[in-house]
Order: sequence, then C-alpha cells, then structure tokens
Amino acid sequence: MLRVLCASAGLRLGEALGIDIKNISSDCATVKITQKAWKSQVHDFLKTDNGRREIDLHSSVAAMLKEYIGERKSGLLFCSKTGKPLQQSNILRRSLHPTLAKINQPKCGSHAFRRFRLTWLRENAVPKDLEHFWMGHADEEIGDIYSQLETNVKFRKDVAKRIGLGFELPSKKAVVGPNGPKIESEPVLEMAASV
Repeated sequence: MLRVLCASAGLRLGEALGIDIKNISSDCATVKITQKAWKSQVHDFLKTDNGRREIDLHSSVAAMLKEYIGERKSGLLFCSKTGKPLQQSNILRRSLHPTLAKINQPKCGSHAFRRFRLTWLRENAVPKDLEHFWMGHADEEIGDIYSQLETNVKFRKDVAKRIGLGFELPSKKAVVGPNGPKIESEPVLEMAASV
C-alpha cells in the first residue's frame, strides 16, 4: 500500500509515513498532507509550505486504501506494532531494494515514485497549477497564483479519474499480518520498469 500510495500520489516518503488516518476522507479518495515522519518522530512541518495540500486519489487506489485501513479510526496509516512511524531506511533495505533486485531493476530510492508520478502528470497534460498543487511545489508565475483550480474539488477528482495511475495495482487481496496488511503478489513489473 505504501508503494502504491507514493506512486499514485507523488508523495515524499516522509509525507506518506506521516499520514494520520484522520486526514483521509471517509471514502479514502482524498488525503490531506499536514505532517511528516522522520527518524521515528512525527513533525508538524513539511519540507516546504506548499507541501501542505490535499491529494485526490484514483478510485481504484481509494478502494485499496479503504480496505487497508479497515476499521481503524485514528493513528498513523503506516506504523509499527507500537504505533510509531516506520523507519525510511528499513523500508528501503527490507522492502524496496529486495523487490527491485527480484525483478532485475537497478537500486533506487523512494523518490523514484515521486518522479514517476510527476512524469505521468505531465504525459497526461494535467494543468500546471494542479500539478504544482498535487506535488506540493511552489507557484512559478502570476497565472499560477490567480488560478483557483486547487479549490475546484470536482475538477481535481475528474482529472485524477481521467489520467488514471500509469501502472496496474497488485492483483491479490491484502492479508493482515503482525504489522498490518501485506499484499501477497508479485511486484508490478510495469510500474517498476517505468520508475
């Protein structure tokens, strides 16, 4: 779920690890980014002021996220058994790098998911100011400041639906394990090759 969310939303890993369930809409289609996790601590500040934003998810990711959350109502979306944030280095060493090795892809960091999403947004001609909003980037020109696309939730959701994900979701159901749901499936080759 973590990799799917990072790739489909363009999140920085610290932002994803800092997501509190209370900041996810009831239908799981919108995630508010308000904090980040770093070295097992939650910080109420982000890399930039523009990092504070809402991200609209494709309906297929929203459904997967809803299943992943289950009956939980609070706490971090991704956490250890004790409720603490996961360590970024552990995610890379124990999960991402072994998966990449398994599918014969070069080792990379979690920022590859963010680069993938930005490329997908541009390939699908997403308006630049909406791209900036979703990615948490600063406005570049006066037109970006004047535009009100970020407040037009229906338009944002329509664009998220129209452009899709750029990859296929894992096909097997989640199985709940000691640290939360785990997906039992082979890595998605299309996504990994595109990253």
